[in-house]
Amino acid sequence: MADSIRFILVRTSHPGNIGAAARAIRTMGFSRLGLVAPHRFPHADATATAAGADDVLDGIAITPTLVEAVADCTLVLGCTARRRGVQLEELSPRQGALRALAASVDGQAAIVFGNERTGLENDELMSCHAAVHIPSVADFSSLNLAQAVQVLAYELRLAIMEQAPPLATAAKIELPATIEQLEYFFTHLEQMLENIDFHKGRSPRTIMQRLRRLFLRANLEEREVRILRGIFDDAQRMARLARPANGRAEIEGGGKA
Repeated sequence: MADSIRFILVRTSHPGNIGAAARAIRTMGFSRLGLVAPHRFPHADATATAAGADDVLDGIAITPTLVEAVADCTLVLGCTARRRGVQLEELSPRQGALRALAASVDGQAAIVFGNERTGLENDELMSCHAAVHIPSVADFSSLNLAQAVQVLAYELRLAIMEQAPPLATAAKIELPATIEQLEYFFTHLEQMLENIDFHKGRSPRTIMQRLRRLFLRANLEEREVRILRGIFDDAQRMARLARPANGRAEIEGGGKA
């Protein structure tokens, strides 16, 4: 299960925090660490603060965007210190660990941490299924990045050691959709809504934000995504029949499964 769970650091400013995070997850039995657009890496400070967790540093995957870092994941949890404009289900570290562990039975799970100063941006939270909030005290709430990583890694370690029976039988008959599949789904959905003139003056961005939250909460399976994209295909076809083609390219259909 530990091999199916990764920790992702987004836009990390200080290379020392990367090394400290590598050490934090290695002490709890994890080895998969990803970086999204780090300011400085590789760096001697990262090696020093890793304190021997060189295997984690050597295996780091670096990507330019969060979507690419979690493309094959079926569950993405964003660790955030405060409420943002994006409304997400909020989980405690223990709840988040149990959710990630259940997802790792038949898929890939990611725990995502933002920049040390600004945290995760709203656009990055839009790729997360839920938010994890560490309940620190209100008058001194800021945790170091590596400390936050340690808290989540510890809770995951406890959950794995306890090996709750429901997790051992949590595999589904149908595989859950990956983030990559969902991003194609959302692109198709947005194009379809435009083709059928759904917005009628309303803000497309607001509508899509709400629909993203709805479908991420639904934990769609691969087959369900294919069925919905098949419906989008038919809606686009009927829209073309109802009025002359406007010359704009539509995305490739998703199929009805």
